[in-house]
Amino acid sequence: MTTQRIAVNGVELTVHEAGDRAHPTIVLSHGFPELAHSWRHQMQPLADAGYHVIAPDQRGYGHSTAPTDIDAYSIDHLTGDLFGLLDHFGKDDAIFCGHDWGSMVVWESARLRPERVKAVIGVSVPCVDWPGPPVQLMRMVYGDRFFYILYFQQVGPPEAELDADARRTMSMVLYGASGEATAGREMPTELPPMDGTGFLTMMNEPPALPYMGPEGPWLTADDLEVYAAEFAHSGFFGPVSWYRNFDRNFEIVSSLGADRIAMPSYFITGDVDVVRLMDPSGPERMRNTLPDYRGESIIPGAGHWVQQEAPQAFNDALLGFLRTL
Repeated sequence: MTTQRIAVNGVELTVHEAGDRAHPTIVLSHGFPELAHSWRHQMQPLADAGYHVIAPDQRGYGHSTAPTDIDAYSIDHLTGDLFGLLDHFGKDDAIFCGHDWGSMVVWESARLRPERVKAVIGVSVPCVDWPGPPVQLMRMVYGDRFFYILYFQQVGPPEAELDADARRTMSMVLYGASGEATAGREMPTELPPMDGTGFLTMMNEPPALPYMGPEGPWLTADDLEVYAAEFAHSGFFGPVSWYRNFDRNFEIVSSLGADRIAMPSYFITGDVDVVRLMDPSGPERMRNTLPDYRGESIIPGAGHWVQQEAPQAFNDALLGFLRTL
């Protein structure tokens, strides 16, 4: 695997690459708060399976460019970065696989530029057709109660909380959404007030490293050091600003129906992923709306960081889908 800086779409991205460039390309899009490091268990197996693999630290993350304008993190810019990478490598199209926020980026890549997306795999977050501006809908649902996406709409307090100690933030978030932390947990019926509540407030202090997953240790001290050092460098303004564009993104894609995502599609998640607990009907919804939806893999014992927590099961599911193409 190699790492390089690539100028695309008005920014410079740190891009991790594996495999022969003559082979079909697969783009791996990470989520929040992650890095291309989250795909460390997938890069070489995909290259060995005959793919050219590119995984960027996306805008706002790590040492990639972090614009100071909130609008610079809207979906047209995020998808434009990935298409710019295809242009850089001389590729007309690619397979797109994204986790968490990266899942939303690849679903919308397929909706915005279907001719450039050969197949799409969403991880953790299913495809969603919002009936209205998402933040407005969330405010109607949650009112003055705490919900992290509404908290992230504020400029200043989220960054101050998350930036205060990048290592502590990353250790709490990575453990807090893991299968080990969420197994047996029910969604709360009462939420605290927005005022005085932070993103980390309801998370428990994590145990000693390494953290354990269904296949054994999944996050080591070395892994945490990578995340802590990169977020200490970048801060959290850029990553949180992805959330500040939900309503703007809706304006950009609302006229484009899910039927544009007509290429082969697939979904992978952990059975105790917090997103699955919040949105259990995602797979059924995709079966009813996506023209060539080929099913899903729900990995036992895995939480939100499924490709890190259960890499062997994840890779089996991913490669199994790729063999159907």
